[in-house]
Amino acid sequence: MKKLITMVVLALAFSVMGFAGESQLEKATNVLDEIMRTPDRGIPSDLFDKAVCVGIVPSEIKGAFVVGGSYGRGVLVCRKDGDGPWGAPSMFTLGAGSIGFQIGAKATDVVFIVMNPEGARKLVQDSVKVGGEISAAAGPVGRSAEGATDAQLHAEILSYSRSRGLFAGASLDGSVVKQDKEDNRKLYGRDITAKEILIDSVVATPPEAVTLRETLSRYSPRGGRSFARL
Repeated sequence: MKKLITMVVLALAFSVMGFAGESQLEKATNVLDEIMRTPDRGIPSDLFDKAVCVGIVPSEIKGAFVVGGSYGRGVLVCRKDGDGPWGAPSMFTLGAGSIGFQIGAKATDVVFIVMNPEGARKLVQDSVKVGGEISAAAGPVGRSAEGATDAQLHAEILSYSRSRGLFAGASLDGSVVKQDKEDNRKLYGRDITAKEILIDSVVATPPEAVTLRETLSRYSPRGGRSFARL
């Protein structure tokens, strides 16, 4: 059974990698811009302004044929020092496996915001399980988070998905976030850890990610919480 799950996830991975055209950074920028251009159906601005990091997974592929699974390549960006301007991106993968009885596949955009420095510290580990090692909740949608539940207000990450044009809060429980060391090596030309990029801010934003940084700044120019205590 483990071998079958691995084969399904690998097949989904190759499907994602096979998409031609835009880079993951360009796709992430477009996903964020399209979502936030409709404030009544986007991430509440008061929550976005509290976020220390934002993760975007364009076109995560979900499929099922007795065994279900998902795989996506994403971009994580944090504010410098937790409460400064948006910094350089770190690449990661998002994957999950489950047992089911559906047949089919669909592409889903995933977005999540990291609400405190503790959540950021956990996400820069080599691998972290959402809902286990890091607390998560489906995020509220709209101009304001006035109606957010207690669970949403206290979660370390709030997650969303967009499929067939519908953007809504979505649970990522059970998913595993892993650092994509190979993609980071390609982006920065050397081996570098997610902590060095996102927490220590040892590298400048590469030219390929400037538009993403500017888009984040347009929708949330300031906010977050300091990483000083990490």
